[in-house]
Amino acid sequence: MFERHPCVYMLASKERGTLYVGVTSDLTKRIWEHKQDLVEGFAKRYRVHVLVWFEQPETMLSAISREKALKEWKRSWKLALIEECNPNWQDLYASLFDG
Repeated sequence: MFERHPCVYMLASKERGTLYVGVTSDLTKRIWEHKQDLVEGFAKRYRVHVLVWFEQPETMLSAISREKALKEWKRSWKLALIEECNPNWQDLYASLFDG
């Protein structure tokens, strides 16, 4: 369902913890790579592995634009966006395999 489709996503270290915003064309693969610490950089260094939010824009260009915009957002806005659709801060990774 999510394979090879543009996605913007946010990872968290824990509820209301450190946040990471990313973009990918293969969400399940990318999140698996984060969880296995195969992605060097911020997410690995700060142990940011919990998928707490994602959306699927129509094109990769719009996904990249959305990612850049979200990176400029205030932290409080990002927290509100996450809590609007995931108030319990559940790891959404398993839901990628449902249905």
